[in-house]
Order: sequence, then structure tokens, then C-alpha cells
Amino acid sequence: MELLGEITTDRPLLVVAVKEEAQFLDTDLPVLLTGMGKVNAATALATVLGRGPRPSGIVNLGTAGALRAGWTGTHVVGTVVQHDLDGELLATLTGETYGAPLTLPDGGDVVLATGDAFIADEAARVRLAERAALVDMEGYALATAAGLAGVPLRIVKHVSDEAGDGAARSWRESVAECARALADWAEANTPYRS
Repeated sequence: MELLGEITTDRPLLVVAVKEEAQFLDTDLPVLLTGMGKVNAATALATVLGRGPRPSGIVNLGTAGALRAGWTGTHVVGTVVQHDLDGELLATLTGETYGAPLTLPDGGDVVLATGDAFIADEAARVRLAERAALVDMEGYALATAAGLAGVPLRIVKHVSDEAGDGAARSWRESVAECARALADWAEANTPYRS
């Protein structure tokens, strides 16, 4: 976890998993690098929100795998789900619901599946495509932490790969291009400079 800049109540906080995705951000806004995965994302965001002050909002910028053919470009996420938590089974054990889908304000109809597995095989991609269009490793965790803290969150993902065979190689090859697109989106859609 690394916080670049200072969080204030009148500006949003940009949250990115890794420095490769943040490499073209040239902004006065604070940037939180969480590390990859749900645990890193949730603990990093909860830590900075718990310390205070809280930002006016949070914008998660990052890469995502496309689960469906033809998905490219930058997308604002409307709903996040966890793909690696069996909420139905847990409900039969405890009677409580865990991991229900989360709807984000200002989001569209794009569904993002979050899990700690980097999806790089066809069988997993096809299975997940039944529930979501995109897949990442942090979105649901960030939405949960932001929601518990009462801070509005936007999730913005740029497609880096097709979440199938060869996805890891594709991510490495495309991350710089994705980072440029995410920086351009942030500049156009956030109060990027003071």
C-alpha cells in the first residue's frame, strides 16, 4: 500500500491496484496504490478511510479482462459481484447472505466480477461470462469498503485482455496502453488539477 499525495474532504481519491496502471496519472489528486487482490484492496482503502480525513469520493481506475467477445475500451461499472465466494452455499450453512451483488451510483449496466484468481483459461471465462462482462481482482472489495465508510465510489475499468488463454501475456503487453486510457478518462472526468 502506498498513498501518493494528501487526502482532503473536498477532492476525490484515485485508487489503483499497481503502479503500472497508474504510470500516466499526472494529477494533483491523491492516489492510493493498493496492491493486487481483494485483501490488499480492502485493507488499503479501509486503512486510509479509517485514518481520515475522508475524500469527497473514490474513483477506482484499473484494468479488467473481457469475459465476452467484442468488449474493448473503458467502462464505468454499474454492478459488482464476487465470483469466488459461494454465497448460496454459505446461506444454507448460516442463514445469512454474504457477497450479494453491489450496485454503484452513477454506474451503467456493466457488471464486473471480482475474485482473487487471475482469469486466464477458457473454461473459467465462459463460466463467468454468464454473470458479468468484465473481471478484475479488486472492485468488489473496494465497493464494500467504500460503502461501509459511506464514501461514494466509481469503478472505471479499461479492457486489457480477453480473460482466456494468454491473458497474462496480454496484460503485460497492454498495461501501458491501458494506463494511458485510464489517465485520459480521469483527466476528462475528475477535478484532475487544483
